[in-house]
Amino acid sequence: MPKFSWHTDAVPAGLAVRQVYGFLFAPDGRLLIRVDGAKHTLPGGRPEPGEVSYADILRRESMEEVTVDIHEPHYLGYQCVDDGISPYAQVRMAAVIRRAHPAAPDPDSGRTYRRLLVHPGKAGDLLAWGETGYLQATAAAEAAVEVLGVPSDGLPPSDDLPVGDL
Repeated sequence: MPKFSWHTDAVPAGLAVRQVYGFLFAPDGRLLIRVDGAKHTLPGGRPEPGEVSYADILRRESMEEVTVDIHEPHYLGYQCVDDGISPYAQVRMAAVIRRAHPAAPDPDSGRTYRRLLVHPGKAGDLLAWGETGYLQATAAAEAAVEVLGVPSDGLPPSDDLPVGDL
């Protein structure tokens, strides 16, 4: 069984980055969650050949999967996945949604994903990534306010904010 650990420093040289995912915030502070059937996750995916910029990967994946344009992403850290054979990194970033386009099929899968806007405090439970997921969600919520300028006082407590589609 793979072991997961959360790191807020740069990805070490030699550790392959296999995924880049983003905590994408609406300007009012809600977080976008991608829904595929019963599975909740973040928009993101694998680097394509020649892609090296985490921000460019996240921009492309955000448009392909959930059809949103984002402002400049902020690097949060990486989750190290140690599968006992060849450890790799899953980069996490945070960004503010600049524009939402009508939902459209993902060019890779052909599926149109549902887009939910939720209170950031619900992210850890919805993603179900365990302790490292809660650490990532907390880092993203803090960066959204402190770095990206998303308001923190405009949202009611997470229990009072209904989940809504984008």
